Amino acid sequence: MVRNGKPFSFDKSEINPNRKKASVKSTVMDVVVFLLVSAGYILQSIYYALFGKPKKDLYGELAMVTGGGGGLGRLLAMRLTKLGAKVIVWDINQDGIDETVKIVQSLGGFCKGYKVDISNKDQVYKYADLVREEVGEVSLLFNNAGVVSGRALLDTPDHLIERSFNVNILAHFWTTKAFLPSMLERDHGHIVTIASLAGHVGISKLVDYCSSKFAAVGFDEALRIELEYMGAHGVFTTVICPYFIQATGMFDDVHSRWVPTLDSNTVADKIIEAVQKNEKYAIIPGYLRAMLAIKW
Repeated sequence: MVRNGKPFSFDKSEINPNRKKASVKSTVMDVVVFLLVSAGYILQSIYYALFGKPKKDLYGELAMVTGGGGGLGRLLAMRLTKLGAKVIVWDINQDGIDETVKIVQSLGGFCKGYKVDISNKDQVYKYADLVREEVGEVSLLFNNAGVVSGRALLDTPDHLIERSFNVNILAHFWTTKAFLPSMLERDHGHIVTIASLAGHVGISKLVDYCSSKFAAVGFDEALRIELEYMGAHGVFTTVICPYFIQATGMFDDVHSRWVPTLDSNTVADKIIEAVQKNEKYAIIPGYLRAMLAIKW
């Protein structure tokens, strides 16, 4: 299993003290290749902007949604079902799990739920094995579960800070290590990180939350680069960075002055669209991208 560092070790580097320094010619060639590749990406972006990006079919995929017992996770499960995917939901709320399963089945889809504390890596690995045994190999992983304390740093108890990191980022390591190996074996899969705009911008009374979401954004980027280095061209990652979302139970009391809080259904639609298009990241709403670009 990959969780023990074997057998998916793709370290291509070799220690060679006699290796020669790069010549001027090779350096120039590297620059030329870089410019050509950059131009290619620019032309591709222009083409997609004019004609739209093709969407992949999610029919028959097995999707895992953490935090699927309500809120955004439930909305994602419903949309995945309508697209023909089978859905697994993990949550700590059994009543919420049962309700999600009931709703998805009423839509004619397949849904199975498990009560799992994703902050406990032993539980993650145990139930990941159970999912493989009872249902099959997960091909779409939505790391959606999240928590928020909403207190000033000095007023936040240590255990709530630990909870923020355990759920909002460390759990992503455990779930990814549990399900990524089979994706690599088949060179087919998608890992979705539900982060936040708070992973790009600091906010008062959300020091622990922002820090964990900054980590989630970095997790996605580093994982994507590592997968590219491995040559896993069929395994994709997407990081989702929305503004405050309504009706998720986390930011219901937020009164935004300049940017309206987001409708959870709209966010769910944007997430599914980003996955279908294999987008690397999705800033919601999109116009805030420009604000992030001038942040520094």
